Amino acid sequence: MSKKRRDRSRPQQPRRRSRPTTGHLRVVPPAPEGESPYDQALIQTLRRDLRADHPLDLLLAVSGILTVTDPRSRSPLERDKTPHTSRDALVESFAGVDIAETTAALTIIAAFTSDEVLAARIAKTLNQRRQPLPTSLRGLTDVRVRRVMTLTHILGDGDDYFVETRLHSGDLLTVMVYVDHNMGTIVKDAFVIDRPIDDVIEIYNDKVADPESTFADTDPARARAVIEESIDHGAMLFPPVETETWPMCRPLVEWLVRRLPPGGDLPDRHDWTDKALHELRDDFFASEYGRSVDAPDERSLLEDITWFGSGWAGGDPLRWSPVNVEILMADWIPRKIVADVELLAKAPNLIREFIRYCHNRRGIPRPLTEETVAAVSRWEPEYQRAIRCSRPQGANALAGTLLEALRPAGVESSNIADIMLESLDRAVGGRTVLANLDTEPLPDEDMVWAGLPDDIQPRVREVLDLTDACAAALFEVEHRTAFRRFLSRAAAGDPAIFRRRSAVNRAAAAVCWVVASANNSVGPRSSLESQELLRWFGVSGSVSQRAEVFLRAIGMPNRMYGGMDLGSPDFFVSARRAEIASLRDKYQSVSELADG
Repeated sequence: MSKKRRDRSRPQQPRRRSRPTTGHLRVVPPAPEGESPYDQALIQTLRRDLRADHPLDLLLAVSGILTVTDPRSRSPLERDKTPHTSRDALVESFAGVDIAETTAALTIIAAFTSDEVLAARIAKTLNQRRQPLPTSLRGLTDVRVRRVMTLTHILGDGDDYFVETRLHSGDLLTVMVYVDHNMGTIVKDAFVIDRPIDDVIEIYNDKVADPESTFADTDPARARAVIEESIDHGAMLFPPVETETWPMCRPLVEWLVRRLPPGGDLPDRHDWTDKALHELRDDFFASEYGRSVDAPDERSLLEDITWFGSGWAGGDPLRWSPVNVEILMADWIPRKIVADVELLAKAPNLIREFIRYCHNRRGIPRPLTEETVAAVSRWEPEYQRAIRCSRPQGANALAGTLLEALRPAGVESSNIADIMLESLDRAVGGRTVLANLDTEPLPDEDMVWAGLPDDIQPRVREVLDLTDACAAALFEVEHRTAFRRFLSRAAAGDPAIFRRRSAVNRAAAAVCWVVASANNSVGPRSSLESQELLRWFGVSGSVSQRAEVFLRAIGMPNRMYGGMDLGSPDFFVSARRAEIASLRDKYQSVSELADG
């Protein structure tokens, strides 16, 4: 997908303050005899920003320093070869240099951190300091948010959140966070300005004045829930999303967002059932837009396109913009759909008519519809070339993309062995577990009900009955035990899953699909296709969204590039554990040879 193209649906924002990246952070060592700590670049930066006209300069500087020490800033697949300063080491170094600049930095770190133990340690150090602090740094943990607003666009690619506060000095700050829905509801960008929200609105109305974008006051608790979840989702991506200011301002953003009330509900997301998707497709083909393209190939393609819309592009098959048209045509169809060129070549015309149908249902203004339809023509040449070229698809595309992303320039592929060992570590829960992996069959084990709230047990039992029946029909006892373990731990980890109104058969299908996929018992490496498994439950389309819910419940929210890490050998049948052990031995041998 093009990285240079600007999202038309996201309006231009007020000019942001740019902070230089900190690179590889080095702690502040005690100054050698005869030298001053002010000779060090980091202290010079803090000194300059401490004397700035507005406290935002210093807040951003410390935020950037903390980002470099944040484990989220490093890929979970990256080998630990580059210097990396921990947050504790940074605080320790600041505590050892008793000057105004480190006192100010420690004051900000204590406010920004959510680690109460670290904040208490810093407080003990600050109690011994005597340097006067600017009024703006007083009471950082007590500041209150004055106002929260959102800016939304009718095409729905993402939302801008604005959070305004006033420091004790009277200085104003507004955090602006862009939550992108096309990439899975993540924070794609954020920055902070020293102006109120009213100034943002005035600039926007003067420079942009987009009638299809709307400012509105927002429930603060819900804003906190959305932003925090979107930060968490974005931190799971690899390679990470980076801009001039994000994630360098992430600690500052998280500090201010924590000033909002907790307990907010996330916006309701329409759950598109298979029946609803089927009715949507039938309605389209019966409409003036769909009658001209009503043919078997187009009906087959539309199943995939509505699957993309409901499961990949923000969860709504009716929502179309130039951005998700680009994602669909430049990446998703060529990579995900295995079909003859003659069939795939028919997609652009079908997509045009489906966009017009969807926009008509949603009441989207005609100029935006034509702009979105024009995006199909813009990407069609590239799309037609892609479907006619030899290209990796499915698992092969995944592996190729991942290895290329991970391989540093000039590094030979032997280092991939270490990367693959780390991927096996994640699959089973660590290197020690990997080293001691056994290959004994899973026992015939009962469902564990301990720890499951009474009110969800009837619903869990309905799901269990279906997963047990699926194991008996398509698998065997080991899979039944693995299904039961996964279901039990997910229910204990997030009981709310079973308090929501949702289809029991889809939940059961998601449980079996996750575990079977992790065991390579379904999919390209098995005689059982994913759609065959889902059809057994009477489910069509995708259960990936439901799967993500269950994965988060067991503490494994990150499916890197579509991988299925479960973090424990408890969910693997003996054949899969034997395969993992074989891969472990193979890659260990390659790694040892490379090191030797």
